[in-house]
Amino acid sequence: MKIYNSLTKRKEEFTPIEGNKVKMYACGITVSGEAHIGHGYQALIYDIMRKYLKKLGYDVTYARNYTDVDDKIIAKSRETGIPADEYAAQMIENINGVMEKFRVDDPDVWLKATENIQNIIDFVSALIEKGHAYATANGDVYFDVQSFPAYGQLSNRNIEDALDGVRVDNDEEKKNAYDFALWKSAKAGEICWDSPWGKGRPGWHIECSAMNRAAFGEQIDIHGGGRDLIFPHHENEIAQTEALTGKRFVRYWTHNGLIKVNGQKMSKSLGNSLLLAELLEKYSDEAVKFALLQTNYRNDINITDDLFPEAEKHLYEFYGTLAVVDKVMDKLRGMELTLENADAIRAAEIAEKVDGEFNACMSDDFNTALALSNLFGYFKEMKKLLAQGGSGELFAALAYAVQIRKTYGLLGLFQKSAKEYAAWYDEKNASDIPAEIKEIAEERWQARLNKDWAKSDELRAKLAELGYTVKDSKTGYELTKN
Repeated sequence: MKIYNSLTKRKEEFTPIEGNKVKMYACGITVSGEAHIGHGYQALIYDIMRKYLKKLGYDVTYARNYTDVDDKIIAKSRETGIPADEYAAQMIENINGVMEKFRVDDPDVWLKATENIQNIIDFVSALIEKGHAYATANGDVYFDVQSFPAYGQLSNRNIEDALDGVRVDNDEEKKNAYDFALWKSAKAGEICWDSPWGKGRPGWHIECSAMNRAAFGEQIDIHGGGRDLIFPHHENEIAQTEALTGKRFVRYWTHNGLIKVNGQKMSKSLGNSLLLAELLEKYSDEAVKFALLQTNYRNDINITDDLFPEAEKHLYEFYGTLAVVDKVMDKLRGMELTLENADAIRAAEIAEKVDGEFNACMSDDFNTALALSNLFGYFKEMKKLLAQGGSGELFAALAYAVQIRKTYGLLGLFQKSAKEYAAWYDEKNASDIPAEIKEIAEERWQARLNKDWAKSDELRAKLAELGYTVKDSKTGYELTKN
């Protein structure tokens, strides 16, 4: 198992700190608004990482947080007139609901900043005692970046670069402009807690360090988040945690790419944010997953107008083949079959091939893109086997179907009834193409699978005479009216 480490900028063999146990943490959502596709993508990626490591036999504990107090949430509280804690609680309820529809499992441990205030205060107090942080007269506490010489190791920035393009708190009592807030003194009307430095609330960066320490201790194996968190958030996490413990905080830093919409970075300011709930009203959860997982998790994803419709179409074609296999299974149950031992061996080899190739992809830094590309070949082979129709071939097609459902279920795919999915898709994309035209098109496709090119050409010409065009792809065909 190899994982790309953002700290060392290379793939490394995965070796947990403590035997077979894996401590894994991913930065979750700041609940200042509804969940968008970027939130869904990150939750999906780290859920998959957790599940695959468990598949390999590791004892994984996966923690994820909600940032339920920060500047954005307080701003939303002022805007809506809803107290900050109530607003955050409502957003968390909404986000949990949409993630359930997206079928992403909960982490093993949920963490919230507001439930760790004392842990945060203790962490900040210890940093002050060690000389890495200082309190100001007005009740703010800052981390002294110059006290930590290794600052910038994750992002490859030096202290002078730290100001470049990053907003910093403007406080005349700071020693240096690039020192960052660990504790913020309360302003009038803001949510706050008592502390040794007066009423206030935690800074964003300290929350994750303190929650990690409370959940796992001084060191963890995997820390994840979006690539936009590398600087300053994760850089600051390293500084404050390692300054406190004197130990390497995280063994493997992982970062997923960002979401772009038609080539532009997704952001509220551009008005191109895609809310996850709205996407799931248009497309199945599996289609959204299939679309996102076709890109390696470390790369950016460009969402174009046809990304999700194309993914839905591929799944429809895949499920169509699985529906045929389901019919074959019903047929086989009613037949007296004489299967050779070679058929059982062949089925076992198919199962091993599908699962083995999937594992090879995923063990190379969770390469879902390559794993999904293998599906096209599997389904093409299944169609050939079904077209041949012998009992051994049907049994082999069944072996493909069973193993694909089992293996790719880890990615959240092929968990639906094939018949029901096909019916849902047909209803959603209902056309005025008559049933008899569809039958001719299907007959032509079967002829093509059987390499009966003459019959395939004859039926294509017949469709053209009737006013229809058929376009073939690797997984099926598209029939359109001229």
